Amino acid sequence: MSVTLNRRSLLHAGLGITGGLALLRTPAAQAALAQVTSTPGQASPPQRPWYELGLLADPVMENQLLHFLAATYSAQADIGEVLDTASRISIDDDWSWPTEWVRTADRVRAMGDASFTRNHTRSAGKAYLRAANYYRAALIHHPDPHHASVLETGRKSVVTYEKALHLLRIPATPIRIPYENTTLPGYFFRSPCARSSAPLLIFQQGRDAFPEESKYVIDDALERGYHCLIVHAPGQGMAIREQNLPFRPDWEKVITPVINFAVRIAGVDARRLAVLGWSMGGALVPRAAAFEHRIKLLIPNPGVLNWGKSSFDQFNAYFPEMMRLLDTDPAAFDAAMYQLMTQVFLYRWYMRDSMNKHGATSPSDLMFKLREFNEPIVHRIRARTLVMDGTAEAYSGGQAKQLYDALTCPKDYMLFTEEDTGLLHCQEAAQAVANHRMFDWFDENI
Repeated sequence: MSVTLNRRSLLHAGLGITGGLALLRTPAAQAALAQVTSTPGQASPPQRPWYELGLLADPVMENQLLHFLAATYSAQADIGEVLDTASRISIDDDWSWPTEWVRTADRVRAMGDASFTRNHTRSAGKAYLRAANYYRAALIHHPDPHHASVLETGRKSVVTYEKALHLLRIPATPIRIPYENTTLPGYFFRSPCARSSAPLLIFQQGRDAFPEESKYVIDDALERGYHCLIVHAPGQGMAIREQNLPFRPDWEKVITPVINFAVRIAGVDARRLAVLGWSMGGALVPRAAAFEHRIKLLIPNPGVLNWGKSSFDQFNAYFPEMMRLLDTDPAAFDAAMYQLMTQVFLYRWYMRDSMNKHGATSPSDLMFKLREFNEPIVHRIRARTLVMDGTAEAYSGGQAKQLYDALTCPKDYMLFTEEDTGLLHCQEAAQAVANHRMFDWFDENI
């Protein structure tokens, strides 16, 4: 059985997958679709909202661009450098995104090198901090996760980041956390404002970003007297790119070793441990907390009850014919998806990237692995839980409220809206607002 991909389905496909599929619902994406499907005399589309920049015709790249513009809040980017890079990116060239970000990163790193040779250590450190983030930007939308440049760029990001930590005197220590037969890389941040024993915030990143990109959360935590720990977990950051460790559904097998390591650090109050999960991390950390009861506070942002169902809902909404093949004829599903991948860059990127991060050998194998992330056992969670959500959540809409309703532990629900500007996924571009509300709750409950 085959699936015919007609012009309309390709138009939909060209607007993204998973995140891209969800972004199809946004006004800007609908306007782009209207431009190629409208008839003369038809009413013009509504004005796009502030967070849809209109700089790149690809809505997923646009969303990622906003993410790196927002990094200016934590001094990990400069507006001109980000916009200049975006102006050079061609969405018709699969390699344009990583090429232009690496070019910017190399230039900014050279600025740092020049300042360092003249003993301007603060200037050098600030340049290295931005360069490291731009190297990470190159990897977030890379067309070939197995290309040699991926590991090379990842290692550049690590080297420049650690130079920045040293020169800027950021109180961070590189760590290696024992994990099964290997170790996971990460950093422990000791708050200079902490007393002899202080709470620890463990930050869990999601599907795409590196944990270092959470600097704005770390900065605020340190100022409030809380230690922080970030880790490159399986499927993420350098753990997937350097160690080939894929995502796994039983996330307690990841968080428990992290906590075992953390409670042995001098100055960490083992009775006051908090775990914050961003993006896909909002699905991973509730699973872990169902088994790991040393966690006092749990913050899924956004909350997700069932990641597998959420993923399948996205695919089923836009590709019902293709999805019917998955269980009856996986080979036909693969053939249809590969056909789509040859014609639409976003699908080439997403499928290759996701297959790599989940250790899948084919599109159907990826879907079967995603289906394993579907065990809602949140009734076992004991930690007080803050479920964060946004009215414009694009990736797992409705899941946060479902999680909140299913929880039987002490719980709170925090909704961000258009009025407070935190309505997007993980409050993108509203870091001050997100920190303000989240840390007020954290202070009151830790």
